[in-house]
Amino acid sequence: MEHARSREENAIVLDFLPNGYPFDERPSHRKSAIVQALGKEHFTLLELTPKPGVMLQPHEEVYIGEGKREQVSHVLGKLDPERMTQTARSELEYTVKQMVEVHETKYVAFYNKAQPMTMRTHQLELLPGVGKKHMQEILAAREDKPFASFEDIRERVKLLPDPKTLIIKRILNEILGLEKHRLFVS
Repeated sequence: MEHARSREENAIVLDFLPNGYPFDERPSHRKSAIVQALGKEHFTLLELTPKPGVMLQPHEEVYIGEGKREQVSHVLGKLDPERMTQTARSELEYTVKQMVEVHETKYVAFYNKAQPMTMRTHQLELLPGVGKKHMQEILAAREDKPFASFEDIRERVKLLPDPKTLIIKRILNEILGLEKHRLFVS
């Protein structure tokens, strides 16, 4: 049951390979087009097969849920970050940035609700550039009044690196498998 909940319904195209992967040694008539995409809800890297004749562009949103799909034939599975094309890698940061901006309230809520993980480690400390001092400042500021926006965090927590950028970097690191604990990617 857990598995079904974490499935993506929609994805953002990172790269479209109309002739499949260049390293695929099968004859060209046996290759199928490949889409490298990022799930909108859980930031899952995915490999998709488009329907015949469908051409997709980076940043295009495609439906990949259980219902009738207009553009995607198959969800091949999770995409190993090592197999990402250069185009997909370059589009990844922009795409994550857009998604964080669209859902700002969700990520501001993280700053408002983050909890200790262990006696020594707090969730806030898992953000790049946030140590004990910044964590204490964030906790003190949110005790006075919950944060309303990234700008509010920036104004009330002095010397904290850009709070939106911290979230974006953390999500990118989780997507690329560079983090042991997952806060945002499932």
